[in-house]
Amino acid sequence: MTTASLALLMVPRQGGSAGIIFMGQMLLIFAIFYFLLIRPQSKERQRHEQMLKEIKKGDEVVTNGGIIGTVVHAEPNRLTVRTGDNTRLTVDRSRVAQVLAPKGAKEE
Repeated sequence: MTTASLALLMVPRQGGSAGIIFMGQMLLIFAIFYFLLIRPQSKERQRHEQMLKEIKKGDEVVTNGGIIGTVVHAEPNRLTVRTGDNTRLTVDRSRVAQVLAPKGAKEE
C-alpha cells in the first residue's frame, strides 16, 4: 500500500461520529430515568417528610407495621399512640406511613 491509499483510509466517513451518537443516546436514557424514576421518588420522599413534621396530638396515624392509633403525645423523634381502649405504644416518628383524614373531612 502506498502512503496515498493509507491517507484515504484515515479520512472520516460521511455522517456523525459513533462516539457522539453514543453519548447522545446515554444522555437520552439518563433523562428518561430521571423523569420517570428519580424525580417522582424524590417528590414522594419530600411529601412524606413534610407529613412527618406536621404530625400533632390528636392525629390518627397508620404505622409501617399496620398499627392504627391516635397520637396522644408528640416528641421530635417519637410519638405515643393510643391503639385500643387504653393501650399506648411509643413509635419512632419516621415509621409512620400515613396520617388518616378526620372523619367527615374531604381527602385531597
